[in-house]
Amino acid sequence: MRVVSGTAKGVRLAPVPRGVRPVSDMAREGLFSSIAADLPSARVLDLYAGTGALGIEALSRGAEFATLVERNPAAHRAIARNLERTHLSDLARIVRVDVLAFLGGDDRRGAPFDLAFADPPYDEPGERVGAAIERLASGWLARHGWTVVLTRGTKSSMPVIPVDWRIARRLEYGDTLVLVCREV
Repeated sequence: MRVVSGTAKGVRLAPVPRGVRPVSDMAREGLFSSIAADLPSARVLDLYAGTGALGIEALSRGAEFATLVERNPAAHRAIARNLERTHLSDLARIVRVDVLAFLGGDDRRGAPFDLAFADPPYDEPGERVGAAIERLASGWLARHGWTVVLTRGTKSSMPVIPVDWRIARRLEYGDTLVLVCREV
């Protein structure tokens, strides 16, 4: 895996820890092409961050700051290594906690976010992903102009999308479904 574009273009990321499924380079390239206008000066939230590739790609392409949330200790270490490799550590905060606990907590440093990624494991139960989306929609996003990117396996259960979100883009890359959601 590598950073596709921006200030850290071409930097190879640390090996992917066991049990982590990162978004492929091709899927990231397509996704970031479709949200390019959202990146300059954006405050980014990367939920289920894994290797941090989505948050790091956003920072490399001009995002202002990113909060990366990942509970897996090995993945947490990989994110820290990847931020060091890309020289983007000063623009990021890594939080090692479960996504639902983070979104249910009081620590809202960095919020409201302009851009949020939710890339849960494909086997994450739909109810848990739905609960995360519901919590994300309750005060974590900017008042106007936000974008939420949700990735799921094409065979995974889909959470209920809040009624005031519209699916602006639906992209498929192999077994990965990417939904780009915006406010109505």
